[in-house]
Amino acid sequence: MKKRQLLQIVTTKTFKADKGECFRPEFVKLPSALTADMLRSGAWKEQSFKEQNWKSRGRDPAGGHLHPLMKVRSQFREILLGMGFNEMPTSRFVESSFWNFDALFQPQSHPARDMHDTFFLKNPAACESIPDQKYCDRVKETHEHGLEDSFGYEYPWSIDEARKNLLRTHTTAISSQMLYKLAQEPVFKPMKYFSIDRVFRNETLDATHLAEFHQVEGVIIDRNIGLSNLLGTFTEFFKKIGIDKLKFKPAYNPYTEPSLEIFGYHPLLKKWVEIGNSGVFRPEMLEPMGLPKDVNVIAWGLSLERPTMIYYGVKNIRDLFGHKVSLQSTKENPIAFIQELEKAPVDEQKKA
Repeated sequence: MKKRQLLQIVTTKTFKADKGECFRPEFVKLPSALTADMLRSGAWKEQSFKEQNWKSRGRDPAGGHLHPLMKVRSQFREILLGMGFNEMPTSRFVESSFWNFDALFQPQSHPARDMHDTFFLKNPAACESIPDQKYCDRVKETHEHGLEDSFGYEYPWSIDEARKNLLRTHTTAISSQMLYKLAQEPVFKPMKYFSIDRVFRNETLDATHLAEFHQVEGVIIDRNIGLSNLLGTFTEFFKKIGIDKLKFKPAYNPYTEPSLEIFGYHPLLKKWVEIGNSGVFRPEMLEPMGLPKDVNVIAWGLSLERPTMIYYGVKNIRDLFGHKVSLQSTKENPIAFIQELEKAPVDEQKKA
């Protein structure tokens, strides 16, 4: 009958559906992972999760990439260690005004200590402990009346102002503590210190300034050294980092005399850019610490960002460091950052 097409076969399917344990009248998207809120509230105990295939292979993660600043930092660190400097511990960002300003013979009425230039903390607003009282008294006396051959600032120095906490405006806050520690040694020992770490200033943001940046600082403590030693030391340092076009301009710092601003030529901006500051620490800073009178301290500091901008051809500092920097640019930055590499001799190319 089927062959004669006298019969038509019809398949009938029937389904029986019952409400199961997971029945819901509306569609619910199950979470695929734990969240912090689930852990805090304990909701994960009653929560149903999307099934996971733990045997599936995910995408291989991309390898790590060093930021240009970290490459230049590593190079600067190796240079300074090779020049005989010891690295200072700079692991904390919060300092007291005493170490950041007062120990450096910077008056409490100085404009840099204003809220418009410094980030002060609200909580805790002040530090609980201060250095030994004798040292504080010597700092107070120096601020108010100066030393034997100076007048000081002739104002009433306040310990409450010195105890205010802030985000350090320079790593010299660490240098002052290292100098004080060195002064407490029974026998004076010449030293060289350096540091490379972040500092914070309430700057107006532009192509060459940020409110947060890295400072490179070098400090040399020895007998009978001065400006000629300072010029020779950081000229040699800048040669090693590839900046040989330098200019110097007299400047003012509360804690150095004489003081010099350092300028380097930026090949892309086609102009001279300030890259650092330097000077010889004043006796008003050193003698209250207890250092011998014939001991001098020379120091210089520069930002890490501006030499890196010169190396990598970056015109705007906000394209190098900050929350808006492209991660792709970090992945694709070249290993060798010397711009004139192709013109360098073969031996220098191998070193690079």
